[in-house]
Amino acid sequence: MKSRKNRSGFSLLEFLAVVTILGIIAAIIIPRVIVSNDTAKQRVRDHHKATINATVERWYIDKGTWPKNNLSDIGVDKSYFPDGVPLNPVDNKEYSLNATTHRVN
Repeated sequence: MKSRKNRSGFSLLEFLAVVTILGIIAAIIIPRVIVSNDTAKQRVRDHHKATINATVERWYIDKGTWPKNNLSDIGVDKSYFPDGVPLNPVDNKEYSLNATTHRVN
């Protein structure tokens, strides 16, 4: 008979226990990370909207007219958006202005 004291490594039962524990931890953490990512994108979108609205008001004060609804004129002026108008991180689309309220849609 072989002595169990000389064996090294894990038994199948120990391995299954570790895999099960890791699976449970992953099942708890992964949904939370996904929700956190979506929440972060929505907060960035809200921040972009506030920044664009403030910049549109500044444009109106400086120029006396509202920027185009597609923000093409304000987006190319480096003094307002040096890196261009950001994209909406939720859907990767461009922001636009409401023609009546002159606020970001």
